[in-house]
Amino acid sequence: MSREPIKIVVSGPVGAGKTTLIGALSQVGVVNTDAPASECIGKATTTVALDFGMIEVDGWQIHLYGTPGQERFDFMWEVLCHGAAGLLMLVAGNSPRDFPKARNILEFVTTQVALPYLIGVTKLDLGRAWEPDEIAAFFGVGPAGVLGVDARDRSQGFGALVKLFGLMGAVSEGDRARPMATGAKQKTTKKGETEIWRRQNN
Repeated sequence: MSREPIKIVVSGPVGAGKTTLIGALSQVGVVNTDAPASECIGKATTTVALDFGMIEVDGWQIHLYGTPGQERFDFMWEVLCHGAAGLLMLVAGNSPRDFPKARNILEFVTTQVALPYLIGVTKLDLGRAWEPDEIAAFFGVGPAGVLGVDARDRSQGFGALVKLFGLMGAVSEGDRARPMATGAKQKTTKKGETEIWRRQNN
């Protein structure tokens, strides 16, 4: 009896490292829908539909679906999250201006589809990056729900999946992982908004 693949969605704002992470993890050629950016987003191309990669662990196929980061493609967020077992939300730690965008994506997805999620903080090696505990405070989640990850590093990406699977619950033989906790709509604290303003103006 074949096992049903486990679907994991990788989401986040433009430039957070979604395509890079899936490319680092996937054991097959990554399917992507990158197209020239039609507006100034800080890079030449952007995902307009999805990224797809696959990794096999202990006989389980894990399908990785990357969402577009721009809000004008938000209809794809819900489409790609249908049937997913978990959500990995990437946030570039050096780009606080994108934190509210990440929050909007997280709120949109978790109010449409009940999913356990992990926030992965990327680009921590760049200047003035926020640390995972600061990101946790901004999003109003516990420290266990946030992890620093280098999207280019396969081992770190795999570590993020392992932690997400811990939030989802154990995978038992013959049964797909089932969420033990659902995503909840988070509200950024006033302190978090003030801290973004302070850092951007210092």
